[in-house]
Amino acid sequence: MLIKFPRLPFIAVFLATALLAVASQTGLKVGDVLPDLAAYKLEGKLPDPVQGKVVLLDFWASWCEPCCLSFPVMEELQKRYGSRGLVIIAVNEDENRSDMENFLKKNPVSFAIVRDPGQKLVARAEVAAMPGSFVIDRQSRVRYVHVGFHGSKTSKQYQEEIEALLKQ
Repeated sequence: MLIKFPRLPFIAVFLATALLAVASQTGLKVGDVLPDLAAYKLEGKLPDPVQGKVVLLDFWASWCEPCCLSFPVMEELQKRYGSRGLVIIAVNEDENRSDMENFLKKNPVSFAIVRDPGQKLVARAEVAAMPGSFVIDRQSRVRYVHVGFHGSKTSKQYQEEIEALLKQ
């Protein structure tokens, strides 16, 4: 006896489409609105306000060598563009607060540092590599996503993107 399942292809296509829709809704991506950072119970002081500012949201960890290389670049960006409306928020992913504190003693900066001990914002952003960063426009929309830090190439991209967004 042969049993026919005429709806099987339809069901398979439906499930595949549904899974793709769910997968495409995760992680911060270009066009997304910056979530309310205060809702993530981050340790440290968030800059206030960030609305109407260009934001560089960076995810880093003390064990990450490229993160160490990115800090002087972000510090220079903060000095150069802070008065024009740039806000840099570096979100630490270290499990132990002391690891972050030791890193910051060796790499002091003037931009905002917060820690995500519950990894909730980290999970929401779905950072693909360390460091991972998002450049956000004055309307709180993600405009650029950076995976990793590639020295002068990333530095130049940051400058071009930030300058363009500050002009808007």
